[in-house]
Amino acid sequence: MLNGKMAVVTGSTSGIGLGIAHALAGQGCGIMLNGFGDKAEIEKLRQELAKTHGVKVGYSPADVSKSSDVRDMIAQAGNELGSVDILVNNAGIQFVAPVEDFPEDKWNAIIAINLSASFHAIKAALPQMKQRKWGRIINIASAHGLVASTDKVAYVSAKHGLVGMTKVVAMEAANHGVTCNAICPGWVLTPLVQKQIEARAKEQNVTVDQAKTALLSEKQPMLQFTSPEQIGALAVYLASDAASTITGTALSIDGGWTAQ
Repeated sequence: MLNGKMAVVTGSTSGIGLGIAHALAGQGCGIMLNGFGDKAEIEKLRQELAKTHGVKVGYSPADVSKSSDVRDMIAQAGNELGSVDILVNNAGIQFVAPVEDFPEDKWNAIIAINLSASFHAIKAALPQMKQRKWGRIINIASAHGLVASTDKVAYVSAKHGLVGMTKVVAMEAANHGVTCNAICPGWVLTPLVQKQIEARAKEQNVTVDQAKTALLSEKQPMLQFTSPEQIGALAVYLASDAASTITGTALSIDGGWTAQ
């Protein structure tokens, strides 16, 4: 479906981003990985992705909190892969505290990585997409881009901002063959979340399954986690020609979280 297309996926060395990278590569799309981690493990991951799917796979160690790194990453992708047809802004961090106790450095870091990084990447990639009259920008927002929770002021602010940015970019690019959409997941079972659940189960002296159910039931009517693979499948659809008139939308994949 996406043979010959090239994608940059930020925060793709694990979790949701890696799931999206695999899904796009599975449809013939070249990938520029990005994220932190052990260099040898990342190189192994890069080689496996390329071998499994038979596509070009590069890696950028860009720190997306730095605008110059983001611009360099987009330039590197163009040089190594030939183009940036699909941009998936996925990188994100979290910190939890009440507003009055929220550290300013954590606020600045979350806004930089969860919001500003997407702006810098879009700004760098959009001109070439417009020139080719084809492009797909997919911002990984959150249920917290649509509704709020306590103690997450920076994350909720950033994700609401990302949904707003999605709408503006969609409007400006509407007649240039470029779409821009946001995916808004609820609870996603990544290795990081699994560790949190196991810690919660130990702390509360309950089984891991009981801890999972308790966590899900706080927000979601559907007591089921979304998987990175399911988010990847949605990203593939948004990148396809079938979704060529879907733009400026925030698509929930959240087990009914925001239906309430």
